Amino acid sequence: MEVRLASERGFCFGVEDAIELAEDAVSKHGAGRVVALGPVIHNKQVVGKLEEAGLNQSGDLKTIDSSQVVLIRSHGATPQTMKQISDRGLNVVDATCVLVKRAQNVVRQLHDDGYHVVMIGDPNHPEVKGVIAYAPVVTVVDSDTDLEEALPYRERIGIVAQTTHSPEHVADMIAKILRRPFREVKVVNTLCLEVTRRQEAAIALTKEVDVMFVLGGLHSANTREMAQLCRDEGTETYHIETWEQFDGSMVVGKKIAGVTAGASTPEWVIEGFIHNLEAV
Repeated sequence: MEVRLASERGFCFGVEDAIELAEDAVSKHGAGRVVALGPVIHNKQVVGKLEEAGLNQSGDLKTIDSSQVVLIRSHGATPQTMKQISDRGLNVVDATCVLVKRAQNVVRQLHDDGYHVVMIGDPNHPEVKGVIAYAPVVTVVDSDTDLEEALPYRERIGIVAQTTHSPEHVADMIAKILRRPFREVKVVNTLCLEVTRRQEAAIALTKEVDVMFVLGGLHSANTREMAQLCRDEGTETYHIETWEQFDGSMVVGKKIAGVTAGASTPEWVIEGFIHNLEAV
């Protein structure tokens, strides 16, 4: 089968930095002594390799003692969590993505400047949970229903977005918010350009292929969104983690397959998938 690969795919710099920091911490402090507050990134294969190397990803701050090192994962942590770490005098390695950290600072600044903060994002995503904690009150919206039921009227609102959301979705939500009678609306772009480039490359590839495969963790927000964008283009699309989830029926009657991957997907997963798919 002919396989075409998206020009932009796989690891972003934030993920690369987080993995490198985790590996260096384990190498420096020893296996079992570095504890991450949850999975470092949303990719089971990478998480598994880090655990094999000796990283503990239990995510339970209460069980960490002074002989261990706390690793903040790429999605960041709340200021309350950071204060607990500081108050206990624990050693910390902060692997928060720089763009997530920027979003945290923007939310704090908007609140300090007198805006009611609105975040466009998934309220259950760890990045969103961490970011909104940087202001006392933040309204999270991600759908028309949220706008109708959750968005309160305030004279001045400041809008940010989950870094992995698509520009199209965020723009659509902002347009709908602007139809409401707010006296002032301030929008700060907190989207990740790396993710946007991967989304654009995936959409472009859908025009050339009969079927799309989007590789990445099933819990990865940016991978799920990329797969949905491909489906929205009318191309049959499958979101799977590895070759083991491939089924021959996915390519019956297809001649050209497109492959891309989320920002948390390692190159070795992509290469292995392509190698197998080309042999079909």
